[in-house]
Amino acid sequence: MIKELSELGKKLGSDNTEDEWIHNALKDEPLSIELIIKQDGSYEAFKVIETKLTKAEAITAKKGKARLLLDKAEEVLGYGGDKSKKKHQLFLEKLDEYKDINKIEPVLEFYYKNKADGIKKALKDFEKAIPNEKERKGNIGFRISSQGDRVHEKSPVLRSIIKKYEESQKEQKSESETKCSICGSAEHLVADLPHGMIKRVPDGQTSGCALVSYNVDAFESYQLKGNYNSSVCTNCAKTYVEGLNWLLSNGNEIMVTDNKGKEKPQFRYTNRKNFGSDTAIVFWTKNNKEVNDIRLLEEPDAGEVARLIDSIQTGAENKHRHLDEDQFYSCTLSGAAARIAVRDWLETSLGDFKKSIAKWFLDIGIDEYDWDQKKMTRQYTRLYDLARSCQRANSDGSHDKKDPALARAATSLWNAAIKNTLPPIWMLTKVLQRSRLDKWGITADKAAVIKLILNRHHRGGGFVIKESLQEGQRPIAYVCGQLFAKMESVQYAALGDKNAGIRERYFTYAMTTPASAFGRLFSLNSKHFTKLKNEKPGLAVNMDKEMQELCKEIDINNFPTIFTLEEQGQFAIGYYHQKQAQFNKSNKQNQEEN
Repeated sequence: MIKELSELGKKLGSDNTEDEWIHNALKDEPLSIELIIKQDGSYEAFKVIETKLTKAEAITAKKGKARLLLDKAEEVLGYGGDKSKKKHQLFLEKLDEYKDINKIEPVLEFYYKNKADGIKKALKDFEKAIPNEKERKGNIGFRISSQGDRVHEKSPVLRSIIKKYEESQKEQKSESETKCSICGSAEHLVADLPHGMIKRVPDGQTSGCALVSYNVDAFESYQLKGNYNSSVCTNCAKTYVEGLNWLLSNGNEIMVTDNKGKEKPQFRYTNRKNFGSDTAIVFWTKNNKEVNDIRLLEEPDAGEVARLIDSIQTGAENKHRHLDEDQFYSCTLSGAAARIAVRDWLETSLGDFKKSIAKWFLDIGIDEYDWDQKKMTRQYTRLYDLARSCQRANSDGSHDKKDPALARAATSLWNAAIKNTLPPIWMLTKVLQRSRLDKWGITADKAAVIKLILNRHHRGGGFVIKESLQEGQRPIAYVCGQLFAKMESVQYAALGDKNAGIRERYFTYAMTTPASAFGRLFSLNSKHFTKLKNEKPGLAVNMDKEMQELCKEIDINNFPTIFTLEEQGQFAIGYYHQKQAQFNKSNKQNQEEN
């Protein structure tokens, strides 16, 4: 995984080959504030600018370090009281290391020769010049008045940073010729140095988290200290950090419409999916190409899905496939204080990836009656909504954000979609639990998850669940689900809408222990039929015929004592299919009568 992240980081760097300052000693850092001084070092003004990236000294970890000529107010000004004194001292010590560069002489005079008109005046004016506290948190860079470029961007400064870095590398390499475990080369130094911080990791520190870190003796072995244990060279460490940071932050703003009909900008990630509050999945390809099919998992379009499935089934995707060696990668990350927990790693070819996506949509496709269009439509639920079918609900019906099942389910479904794997069976338990408690019962998204799990766990044999109501040879549990749906419709026809009908009171009972449940349900059903015959005899006759047809497939005197978990899923699907078919039939009858 680290090797592929490092390769991605190198490709991102190669996109800037025209930049003469591409070097491990330098890094693009954000600049938000200009500290404008005169040639004699006297303070002139602060200027808040739109945050931009600028070349500066690369520092893998800021703790106990300061960056040359570009840093926060604590380091540059000593702003923030006693706590910032140590940081400011580190900044001055770094400045002293480069005091021979004549281009930074005005900055040295700002701190030393012209102190009263320089550092002291700037510190006194800082809050007044930048009243917005959030703006004060950006990086500050020096600029000499009447000069366009900042001091830290000047060529002599950048060359000096590179020279000092290379001298340090040579000095340390002379002591060790250890080969890098990632690139297999001894060209760059392997050292006990921090690899850099990864930012924007869910549940991680805002300052960033470490992917590789040995800060306790128990993690070390073979008498190696710290990051010597990982044997990752400074170049690979830099590139894998840059690659992962890019994946976690890459995206663009789009305009979305809120519930009130107003348009507002929203940031959309390009190479990242968030699942719950503590999990993110990042993905990319070896050649860093955009993978359009991945968007279908979160924004399924029936037309595009149909074309994808057709292309796979007709073999169109195999055209020139021998020329396509691109690979698809993804990893699942969570923050754990100052560290990153890698929860999953996935690698597959783009050809197999497309096949898996097509198979995914075949497995989750489910028919649902569309009340607006007045007909049955094929539904392809987005992956995140499928995962939420396993998420615990609060008393007010909202989803419980603290339920860890969401992230676990989303990760499992992601793997099932990308690699055509089996979803874990525990998800079936969760979905059925949510169905029992949800006032809407078995919805299309829950039915899709149940269909996916049951079909993938019984490949090559057994009962294969289709998108809509099935006829012919069916498991008894499936028929019992249909029968329960018919009993519910009889009750509704006889009594109308009830606050607590047989679904609210008996669904779990019938789905788990059918023998005892259906004895009571048949007794209730006969009372509902009696009332229906008196008020709507024609409807009663038709419903009775339909019930009799279903009962032919069941020995009503010998119901199973219990249903297994798999059979409970079949019961739920039978119930769902029957309900949707009834909605569709009722609409057709209404159209014929009109």
